[in-house]
Amino acid sequence: MIRVIKSLLRLLLRLLYRVDVRGLENYWQAGERVLIVANHSSLLDGALLYAWLPETPTFAINTQIASRPLFRPFLRFVDLFMMDATSPLSVKSMIHFIRGNRKAVIFPEGRITTTGIPMKVYEGPGLVADKADAAILAVSIEGAQYSPFSYLRGRARIEWFPRISMIVLPPERLRLDPDLRGHVRRKSAGVAMQRLMLRLCFLAYDYRRTVLSALVNAARRHGFDQCVLEDTERRPLNYRQLLARIAILAGAIERDSRHGQHVGIMLPNVAAAPILFFALQYLGRVPAMLNFTAGTQAVLSACESGSVEVLYTSRKFVETARLATMVDELRNGLRIIYLEDVRPRVSAIHKIHGVMISILCRWREPASLSSVNPDSPAVILFTSGSEGAPKGVVLSHSNLLANYAQVRCLIDFRPTDTLFSCLPLFHSFGLNAGLLMPLLGGSRVFLYPTPLHYRLIPELIYELGASILFGTNTFFRGYARYAHAYDLHTLRYTVAGAEKLGDDTQRLWMEKFGIRILQGYGVTEASPVISVNTPVSGKLGSVGQLLPGMECDLEPIPGVAGGRLVVNGPNVMLGYLLHGGAGRIQPPASDRGPGWYDTGDIAALDRDGFISILGRAKRFAKLGGEMVSLTAVEELALRIWPDYHHAAVCVPDERKGEKIVLMTDHVSASRREIQDAARTLRYSELYVPRKILPIESMPVLGTGKTDYVRLEQLARAGEKSDPERLEDLSGLVGEEEQD
Repeated sequence: MIRVIKSLLRLLLRLLYRVDVRGLENYWQAGERVLIVANHSSLLDGALLYAWLPETPTFAINTQIASRPLFRPFLRFVDLFMMDATSPLSVKSMIHFIRGNRKAVIFPEGRITTTGIPMKVYEGPGLVADKADAAILAVSIEGAQYSPFSYLRGRARIEWFPRISMIVLPPERLRLDPDLRGHVRRKSAGVAMQRLMLRLCFLAYDYRRTVLSALVNAARRHGFDQCVLEDTERRPLNYRQLLARIAILAGAIERDSRHGQHVGIMLPNVAAAPILFFALQYLGRVPAMLNFTAGTQAVLSACESGSVEVLYTSRKFVETARLATMVDELRNGLRIIYLEDVRPRVSAIHKIHGVMISILCRWREPASLSSVNPDSPAVILFTSGSEGAPKGVVLSHSNLLANYAQVRCLIDFRPTDTLFSCLPLFHSFGLNAGLLMPLLGGSRVFLYPTPLHYRLIPELIYELGASILFGTNTFFRGYARYAHAYDLHTLRYTVAGAEKLGDDTQRLWMEKFGIRILQGYGVTEASPVISVNTPVSGKLGSVGQLLPGMECDLEPIPGVAGGRLVVNGPNVMLGYLLHGGAGRIQPPASDRGPGWYDTGDIAALDRDGFISILGRAKRFAKLGGEMVSLTAVEELALRIWPDYHHAAVCVPDERKGEKIVLMTDHVSASRREIQDAARTLRYSELYVPRKILPIESMPVLGTGKTDYVRLEQLARAGEKSDPERLEDLSGLVGEEEQD
């Protein structure tokens, strides 16, 4: 009888939801003593597991759910184990039940998700798996959250019959430190179960496709009429209009370059930039995002390293940003094409083609999208050069989409969200996190050309009702200085990256706006996000836990606490394009084998997996045989003068080999104050800089990072001339607002 019911239910669900199930062979590999865990996406989850699991396991169900009249008729067909995940006696009974060589299904979240991503995971299920010594069989359910049986109404586009997929992972066991006991072990088991649920969410997204294919899929998922892109011209575009413009522009520029050629883009944050980016993807070209704030020589070097022969820009932008001299020099080796000159090329045929493509995408992808290898280059970005010469970083389609698949498990991009995107698109943080991720999640992206308008940006966030803001510590301090206490009240996620988040900045935002800034960490070579704090799992002073699907290790360095952080995962780049490398991609080199990347950062890793960045490997000075962190020197100065900017650099010293110079925009800073504070705060005398050089303003790169290359040059010059103060550096900073 049960077999007939299961067959009929399976047939009905397959007809209605086109259910795709993979990995059922793993069920029999788990053995007899098994805890089956699944994400809880909708009221359909139990029926899906009941219909497709080969046997009929016992369902561990919350006592409150079991008591509801609505569910009673359905619960007659399954064996139930009533439990309360928060009750020690209930958990203990479950452990004894599993130890009897039984299988049981449990939802570690304890409730249906209201965000679309994993919610709080109770410690009970992890403790059961640990104490019962049970194999864990994890099942990912994707798609059911978009049905009327989910709790996402109002937060996502609901369909009557969405396509549902189920993936059964190979069985595994919790790997806990055998020395852990009591509450610490229980907590560690809960953390391990949380990581498993995040991995389920990550594996549910198909990142083995092209970026443009993912955009088309997002349009189908969230609706072609969903508005997703807007800039300062205030002409919002929905998915349908965006896809049409991409195809139209692709037709107009097709003859400008060859298939597979690297094509430069030098544009600010305006709607034309992502349209051009996707148009090049449509044509099979590789966009190279050029940092126009880096100077003419850096752009020329980037174009040579990236084998860029054609460059698109805008005449209006060149005039406004005063880049005419740069463009004139670039003409010597590049073909410069202004987008204003492309507009007359757009014919009626191009427009008809674009409209037809946007209509066709509702039912199937154009063949040109599915024929591209997901592991082929999708974009070339260039390192900021904050500590050396820029290098071309080649990221594949899978790299970019894998990073989205990882981040979406932690940050739920919703169609009701507006992301204020002011980080430059030539930076990986601005391109992937600030543009591609929200577009794929159905959120509206408002593009703003510069992050330096500290007075205006809070006003725009207030006007737009923006709910997500990404930035750097420098920018967040600037916004807090000018924003009204109510300007930022709509922000739901505020995430800092690219540089260390200062304690004073975090405290200021909490006191003035009641907003907790979530600190993350990434590198361009990892597409870029590696870790991030979240409302569910965070630790003050850390950069969060490693993203699902990644692994990391610390390589010890003599004399330094922690170790060099090396990472591996599907989001790690294809490789570098180096100057003089003839366009050949050089994969990341590591003694650990292919796919591993040495970040060059010194990090510490705690028992719960939280990463703390201690500094750059290059940003250590060796004084008297001791390794001294320049970041720690900056933190000491910041504790003394929290309202100013400070940067420590290392310069040669005839007597001791190296010495530390502190650059600061606090004109009255004195070494005596640092010495006194170091004694009070119990810092070693080694952390007191040998010299302080006041400067008018701190030079920063276009990404918001401190320009240490320029600072080291100034420090060396200061050593030779020994000036009372250095001259005004405001011209190095760009168009930052003045007081």
